[in-house]
Amino acid sequence: MNTEKKFTKLKQAIKKIGTRNLVVICAVLLIGTAIGINYILYRDQANTPSTDVDIDLDDTDFNDMLDKDPNASDYFAQTILSRQQARDEALEVLQTVAKSETALPEAVQSALNEIAQIAKDIENESNIETLIEAKGIEACIAVINDGKATIIVQTDGLLASEVAQINEIVYEQSGILPTDLKIVEKN
Repeated sequence: MNTEKKFTKLKQAIKKIGTRNLVVICAVLLIGTAIGINYILYRDQANTPSTDVDIDLDDTDFNDMLDKDPNASDYFAQTILSRQQARDEALEVLQTVAKSETALPEAVQSALNEIAQIAKDIENESNIETLIEAKGIEACIAVINDGKATIIVQTDGLLASEVAQINEIVYEQSGILPTDLKIVEKN
């Protein structure tokens, strides 16, 4: 009897929220979880050796990296590709939620806010990568997620002045404090 009462209460709660809205809410939560897991996996990937990947690269930035160091370029190219694929998948789901006529207005607004934040993060990452490479770092990948940044740089060792420059660039471009910044050296 006790389980029947719980099941009845659950059915009533679902009816109040609405099945479609419940699916939309779950989709938004799933996207957020996927982005978080991708960030955790990506951060851990920076500390492991790169693996050979067969990727067709036509982008001149990738080709420039190939000319500098073929082993490092595999890692950086794979990481950039992985980051882009994860974002594309997340954006696709968020756009579906935003365009849904049956979604709650709060879910649509939440999806639109997340889309705007992802776009802002992409722009900040690009600016950070360009500015750090302009300071003489051979290759750089910036990952911004939930107000924190991880910067992966190709180097044989950073000087204290280079670390300070990276901290300054990240703060100026994204407002992220050095306490929320992790710099990973990949050689």
